[in-house]
Amino acid sequence: MRYNFLLFSLLLIICCSPTVNAQNLKQLKEELEQAIQHNSTPVVLEKRFLIGKIYAESGLYANALEYFNSVLKDYQNNSKDSLFVKTNIEVGELYNNTKRYANAIPFIEQAISVSKQLDYKQGLVKAYSTLGSSYEKQGNYMKALEFENKSLSALSEKGHREIRAKVYENIGSIYEDLMQYDEAFEYFEKSYQLVKGTSSKAEANVLNNIGDVYRKKGNLTIAITITRQALEVATKVNDNHLLESATKDLAKAYALQGDYEKAYNYRLEAENFKELSLKAENQNQVNVLLTDLKINQKESQIKLLKEQNKLNSTRLILSVVILGIFFISVFLWFLYAGKRRRINTKLQELEQEKLKAELELKAKEKKNLHRNLEVKNTALSRYSLHLVQKNKLLTELSAKLKHLTQRQSVNYEKHLKDLCSEIDFTLQQDSEWNDFNVFFEEIHPNFTKNLSEAAIETLTPTELKLGILLRLNLSSKEIASILRVTPDSVRVARHRFRKKLPLDTKEDLVAFLLAL
Repeated sequence: MRYNFLLFSLLLIICCSPTVNAQNLKQLKEELEQAIQHNSTPVVLEKRFLIGKIYAESGLYANALEYFNSVLKDYQNNSKDSLFVKTNIEVGELYNNTKRYANAIPFIEQAISVSKQLDYKQGLVKAYSTLGSSYEKQGNYMKALEFENKSLSALSEKGHREIRAKVYENIGSIYEDLMQYDEAFEYFEKSYQLVKGTSSKAEANVLNNIGDVYRKKGNLTIAITITRQALEVATKVNDNHLLESATKDLAKAYALQGDYEKAYNYRLEAENFKELSLKAENQNQVNVLLTDLKINQKESQIKLLKEQNKLNSTRLILSVVILGIFFISVFLWFLYAGKRRRINTKLQELEQEKLKAELELKAKEKKNLHRNLEVKNTALSRYSLHLVQKNKLLTELSAKLKHLTQRQSVNYEKHLKDLCSEIDFTLQQDSEWNDFNVFFEEIHPNFTKNLSEAAIETLTPTELKLGILLRLNLSSKEIASILRVTPDSVRVARHRFRKKLPLDTKEDLVAFLLAL
């Protein structure tokens, strides 16, 4: 019942009041801002270190590391001192707490090196002890003992009671992990003699360790007595972690004695203290973060006001300048737009004139081509008629001469026969037809080729001639005269020619030829 009331009281205090860390953080950040304004580098470094410590104690390791690193960064251009050593040790402990032991070692070794240079005994002791703790957590107990003993050797015979007690306690813990309980008890006892009667966390912790050793050695009665003493001191210092540790050890001791009811009750109290501890830590982190947030908001507001003042002082000038630039830009744009319109209008006029000239030139060329085509068609038609008339004349002349030869005229018979033979020979020659064909191809190129490709059967030379003459739209009588056949023969040849072409019965032959 007494412990339940104590738990309720502690929980009420935690939830209803700001933590000391949060209050200190606010004050330290205000002092840091003043130190920055006064350009006081030593004070700035000290305040950053203390702020980092608050974050580390609150479990906000990322924030703590940020401030510790800012301190170490400034020391790159400054001479090293005890604060540099402390900061490196804090970073090393921070990495140890997050189980990043490899990252911790370089910082601790740096602290050891600088402590030796400065002959800074306290820093050297703390660095050796931190390095020993790192190796202990990694399970390398021999290395841990080596550095804890170095820490002990660095201490002077007088003074440093708390530090010496802590080193003794660390060495005792290492021997306890090695299950060498007599050696562990020896060092825990040395530590206790230094902190006995101080009613401090150190006294409660070392008493708890001594009770733990008695319990592990099987002396449960003495173990319970000493652990109860540790619980009383822990209650005085009001430390939840120590209370949890003491009640948990009492639960283990009573369980070994077979008193399971007491073991259960102490175990339950240990869980309650653990919960209280976690709540307190969480609340502490929340308070620190809220304080940090308020400080950041305040700093942001101050910076914002300063920036707004700067902006307000230049806003009017910028507005006037921008307005002036705007009007000048509009004026220049109107000038440019007007000039551009005139240029575009001129270009359009020139383009229209050029297009008009090209159209006129094409019209003239087309007119000339049409005129030339008409001339050539007319010439071709005349040439065709000329052939018709010539062949007709030659035919009539040949007939008359043949008739004269039938008159039994002795003197002219031989000459007339020769003349008839010569005329007939001339009529059989194709030289004029070849000339005609060349002339035709100039006016109607590829007609003969297109006609041959369009035919569904192979066309004879005579049929090709017939197609050419039909293309000229000559009558059957005119064609008969040119080919020196009868009109009936032309009609028959035309019928056969039509069958070799892809024509329907109703499709016009001449129209088909004109389309080729």
